[in-house]
Amino acid sequence: MNLLVVQEEPPVASFIKRGLEAEGFVVRTACDGAEALEMSRSSDLDLIVLDLVLPTVTGEEILATLRAAGSSVPVIVLTASDAVPDRVAILNAGADDYVTRPCSFSELLARIRARLRAADQTVPTTVSHGRVTIDVVTRDVRIGGRSVDLTAREFALLETLMRHAGQVLSQAQLLDQVWGYDRDPISNVVEVYVGYLRKKLRRDVVETVRGAGYRFRG
Repeated sequence: MNLLVVQEEPPVASFIKRGLEAEGFVVRTACDGAEALEMSRSSDLDLIVLDLVLPTVTGEEILATLRAAGSSVPVIVLTASDAVPDRVAILNAGADDYVTRPCSFSELLARIRARLRAADQTVPTTVSHGRVTIDVVTRDVRIGGRSVDLTAREFALLETLMRHAGQVLSQAQLLDQVWGYDRDPISNVVEVYVGYLRKKLRRDVVETVRGAGYRFRG
């Protein structure tokens, strides 16, 4: 899948690019509106992550130009403005989703996958490993047929671990993937939330690898 990430701040664009590439996407980035507009016309794009505040050409202008040209490429607006009128105007102008920064990378990834699934209904919506199955659309979680109620952040952590089942993920990787821009590198929040998952699922579902991180066992 080919994605275009358009963000005014290069560190934000770079952060998203690294995360998406780790998930197997091919990612191009742009921090200037005119450059982004030219890149957005590419016929091989599967989705665009678009900021609104950009030099030379605004995100609103890019979106309007694409839709006026008949492009149906999914566009997820990722921007700092959380004003309701802005959300309504952009969605009415043809955006497929609107996400406010700061947000966790895991949430953005879930929204990207949801939009790609809407464009290709052959993409499965469930992830299963061992005794655990999750539905990333309905947020349903089951272990051995038993339904489990998770918070949004608990679900994001579980999904991240399950999508890398068998791999050891460090605390820093999990902070990046699940907490994203809100992460605190010295926080013990990962340990706390792993504890929540163990209580709600089973203690042996997530393994602690001493000195390295955590691994999903299922």
